[in-house]
Amino acid sequence: MMKHVVLLDLPEDYDEEELFNIMLGIGDLIQVIPGFTKFEHGPNRDFEAMSKPHGYGFICHFDDEDTAHQYIAHSGHIAMGKRLVEMCNGGIDGITVIDLDVATLDT
Repeated sequence: MMKHVVLLDLPEDYDEEELFNIMLGIGDLIQVIPGFTKFEHGPNRDFEAMSKPHGYGFICHFDDEDTAHQYIAHSGHIAMGKRLVEMCNGGIDGITVIDLDVATLDT
């Protein structure tokens, strides 16, 4: 399983409605990309004070790497990504992406 983790550095006065609509747009891709199984998003609580300046983030769950590549190339992802870049402090530099190849250990 792949987890696509995206952390956003948003300005204090970011447009909450715009962010909500972008999150809806990304979540809607579950309906059109087979293997895109789950989407989660929300504010960063940063309990350990170790993830500044990323105040918001989301996680896409994919069955496999091929699904992740389909998501990356999808026109809906590209459109939502462009809107996120426009929102974030420093544009693309305000976005951190981590793609985790998640292994499950049998215990």
